[in-house]
Amino acid sequence: MSVKFLSRAVLPLGASLAFLLGGCSKEASPDIVIGEVASLSGGTAAWGKAQNDGVKMAVEEINAAGGLLGKKVKLLTEDDQSKDGEAATVTKKLVSRDNVVAVIGEIASKKSLEMAPICQKAGIPMISPGSTNPKVTEIGDNIFRVCFIDPFQGTVMAKFALSKGWKTMAVITDVKQDYSVGLTQFFKEYYTKNGGTLAVEQSFSTGDKDFKAQLTAIKAAGVNAIFVPGYYAEVGLIAAQARELGIDVPMCGGDGWDDASLIKVAGKAVEGCFFSNHFSTEDSSEAIQGFVKKYAAARGGEKPSTFVALGYDSANLLFHAIKTAGTTDGKAVRDVLAATKDFPAITGVITLDAQRNATKSAVILTIKDGQFVYVETVKP
Repeated sequence: MSVKFLSRAVLPLGASLAFLLGGCSKEASPDIVIGEVASLSGGTAAWGKAQNDGVKMAVEEINAAGGLLGKKVKLLTEDDQSKDGEAATVTKKLVSRDNVVAVIGEIASKKSLEMAPICQKAGIPMISPGSTNPKVTEIGDNIFRVCFIDPFQGTVMAKFALSKGWKTMAVITDVKQDYSVGLTQFFKEYYTKNGGTLAVEQSFSTGDKDFKAQLTAIKAAGVNAIFVPGYYAEVGLIAAQARELGIDVPMCGGDGWDDASLIKVAGKAVEGCFFSNHFSTEDSSEAIQGFVKKYAAARGGEKPSTFVALGYDSANLLFHAIKTAGTTDGKAVRDVLAATKDFPAITGVITLDAQRNATKSAVILTIKDGQFVYVETVKP
């Protein structure tokens, strides 16, 4: 006993404190450690990988430019496997074990709603690149996003539908996704209040493969168009099966459509359909074209999806906040983030409102010859 006591007693003061506290402080760390939660496997892996590509791109750039506050940025990415509950588990690890100074993620609103209470309680800023459900930032004042929210996106698509003369529509909602439920709610509110009629409403659940029963009911209603606020995997199947049943009306949806696999699954079934999104690679601005070329050069000519851009914007907004605050202290960084105004991002100029939501424009894209093609920009 005496030997062990003496051996501890003669440890250097710094080492003794580290032993007692279970590790070193965030400020004393040799790196600025950022956490990221993304679906790198499972049903929404395309989005998680895209987000991660964008975040890594931003980290590589900031480190090549000398880092932040005289330190390198170290990114710790956890895969939530697209599974319910896993985003909360890995966020707890990043916060309590890895001592990250902030967390970036997730794309899916349901996953962000798992993460947000943990970051809020720990006083650690969290920035969601693409979760559009309003409830996400309502968790607390440490939760932010760089994307627009469902009330705006749903309204944009309702206005667009009415402008196309689609007076009678159907909607098919993924009841397992907060994102889909929210988009349906806000689309329905504006559409029906402004002269549109929802002739039929159907539902499905994430992972479903057979939609023929719902589509048969929609076909019988004789609608002008169908609103499908789902994720790309199910949307592709819905579109393909609709055409097989002889339903040839246009379909429209939200940013959940954005992935090349939508076209791989649906093929010509989604030609002439429309969806709202955060940016377009066809935008002629110097910043966007520079970003597209840089990404394409590293990825064999592949163009970045909207979630690559949103991941990139999330990381750069965080870096800007840390640099401006001059510290990684959670409250100081939070305060800078909350005051964000006119931040020049790839997906648009970002100003955060009192609820920490991004006020920015949306774009409408159509699918033509197997490509996502820009139609118009819609301002808030």
